Amino acid sequence: MKTLLSLGHGYSAQALARLLQPQGWHIIGTTRSTEGAVQLRAQGVEALVWPGTPLPLPRATHLLSSIAPDANGDPVLAEHAKEIAQTAFEWVGYLSTTGVYGDHQGGWVDETTPLTPGTKRGQQRVQAEAQWQALGLPLHIFRLAGIYGPGRGPFAKVRDGSARRILKPGQVFSRIHVEDIAQILAASITRPDPGAIYNVCDDDPAPPEDVIAYAAELLGLPIPPAEDWDKAEMTPMARSFYAESKRVRNDKLKSDLGITLIHPDYRAGLAALLAQDP
Repeated sequence: MKTLLSLGHGYSAQALARLLQPQGWHIIGTTRSTEGAVQLRAQGVEALVWPGTPLPLPRATHLLSSIAPDANGDPVLAEHAKEIAQTAFEWVGYLSTTGVYGDHQGGWVDETTPLTPGTKRGQQRVQAEAQWQALGLPLHIFRLAGIYGPGRGPFAKVRDGSARRILKPGQVFSRIHVEDIAQILAASITRPDPGAIYNVCDDDPAPPEDVIAYAAELLGLPIPPAEDWDKAEMTPMARSFYAESKRVRNDKLKSDLGITLIHPDYRAGLAALLAQDP
């Protein structure tokens, strides 16, 4: 039996599990709380609370890590690097971020672009990628753009009036629907290519204010007023996202994995979300 050990079995990993389970896969997922474990078990996942529970590495044929690094590097490898390196996995995946490329003032980046992160989060991801690469595993790195999907769309904020259209000239973001993340991971498992790195994003990098405006149009509600980025009140975390602007290419996942995106741009993705949950 194919068994996926999913470290940090969150939003994206759960979408992958929904594809694999009907194919007979067994999913072991870690979570930080007993409440999270209860929720995962309701999804048919063998749930473990980690840190605090030994990882059943020998039982896993495949390994996926979605756990974010911290100032000390990857927390999983801090405790289990030697055991993980000694396990004979068929496939290992690590979910990283396009933040490793840093700011390109709206220019295009691909998997060969040098890593020049400008934020602490991006710098920590670069370090974590290197730590995973050093283990000699059949590793595949997935650099994810901004994730959206069921429960993570803009509609609730547009409906309740809290959505904001913050304008910064030249600002663009790349995005990816969680269903496409799942199909890309599943395709990689089917076509393993150890050492491969993939940008995981859709075809249409776009200004964030355009996404909010389109969501309002779909709902038939007024488009929220624009706010100048330099005058808008924002948390340091929110403001940090606007510190970098780039367009991310996804040609490799299409050519190497044969992917046709389910949601090739935010318009298709938002329309599908609204159709699922009007």
